Amino acid sequence: MKKYFFEFKKLIKIGIPIFGSQLSYALMGTTDTIIAGRASANDLAGLAVGTAFSNTIWFFFTGIIFAVTPIVAQLYGARRFIEIGQKLREILWVAAGLGLLMAFIFFNMDLIINLLPIKSSITSITIDYLKAVSIGWFFVTIFTCLRCYSEGMTYTKPVFYIAFAGMLLNIPLDLIFVYGWLGAPKLGGVGCGIATSIVSFIMMISIIIYINFSKKYKKTEPFSKFSLPSVDTSKEVFKLGLPIGLGIFIELSMFSGAAIILSVLGEVVVASHSVAINIASLFFMVPLAIGLASSTRVGNLIGENNPIQAKIAATSTIILCMVGAFINSIIIISFGSLIVSLYTTELPVLELAASLILFAAIFQLPDGIQMGALGSLRGYKDTFIPMILLLISYWIFAMPIGYYLTNVGLSSPMGAKGMWYGMIIGLTIFSFLSIMRLRWIMKSKIKRYFNQAPQKL
Repeated sequence: MKKYFFEFKKLIKIGIPIFGSQLSYALMGTTDTIIAGRASANDLAGLAVGTAFSNTIWFFFTGIIFAVTPIVAQLYGARRFIEIGQKLREILWVAAGLGLLMAFIFFNMDLIINLLPIKSSITSITIDYLKAVSIGWFFVTIFTCLRCYSEGMTYTKPVFYIAFAGMLLNIPLDLIFVYGWLGAPKLGGVGCGIATSIVSFIMMISIIIYINFSKKYKKTEPFSKFSLPSVDTSKEVFKLGLPIGLGIFIELSMFSGAAIILSVLGEVVVASHSVAINIASLFFMVPLAIGLASSTRVGNLIGENNPIQAKIAATSTIILCMVGAFINSIIIISFGSLIVSLYTTELPVLELAASLILFAAIFQLPDGIQMGALGSLRGYKDTFIPMILLLISYWIFAMPIGYYLTNVGLSSPMGAKGMWYGMIIGLTIFSFLSIMRLRWIMKSKIKRYFNQAPQKL
């Protein structure tokens, strides 16, 4: 058991700052939801639809940039430090291009949103929010590239400090622009988009300055010289990162699709669903942090050519994720109604969200297991097959089942609860498939290691 406790300590050391960072990102969204929700149900619903679109598209594009973590982690484990800096400079060109493309898409999203069967009182807020937040996502993409570079080398604390400061700054900016404090215009949910763009810019500048002046990054020489884009590096990033981006898009499109399916049931249902999803996502930060830590830890060990220890690290990740998810479920069940009351004061929204919170608790276990397996697989640079498994689990099972149960049901339409049943079924299927894939990858790496050992002798 000592070997597992050793990996527990490593994962926790890497993962705690990542948890703090992810919690900070989530709390920014939570702050937006709470402040917009207290403005009006329409503002909350408009924000919910807007974030459903923006998060899905953003994670698709930046999922490509998430390839930086395993690339850097394996190079760091192999002690190829100068190559890390060269890769970073070349990948920043990719990040900048993706960020500009994303900003353009968000700014013109009204072409699509106006076609949806959603009330104009909601879509008008959604469209203006996406325009306001469009430039912010460009800044976040650059920040994400530098964040993954730092985390791939296990330097997770600096990212946390910057993310935490950004989360704190987001609170007064939301209040200023949503409610019109200090002479600012009262913009409702749209104000959250302006606040996000300002915070994103400050976070991007902060991490650039820190990396440039901190001694711990000097051995990789990140900004020592100017580098042009590289075809080979771009291919490597897209080969590894595009399946990550598509996989995240598939997963988040399930949540966005759920919001769209439920949107025709009115703003109360959309707002209640948004609150329950936000709570589930907030608690999901625990297994998410462990999974992201595993991507770094497993990547480092593979870079060191130590697949046996990598297997122990991956197994430890699954165990930690299960424990964390179980604790989350207990907390949600015990304090669910109290947590929901922090999001809204409107009785219909509060009552429906409170009834959905049980599903958010059940949600935790399969979601935690799949994140542990997925994070470890990224450390192995295995991203394509997991993307296919996500496609099968979510689009073939979760969405059709959820749509059917919501609108038809077994005996009568189940409404929002039917959609949650569908999502839980999809997550459960994927958690099983991802564990099977991880076991196969671990065995393959160890077998290849022992087959190569006689040749080295």
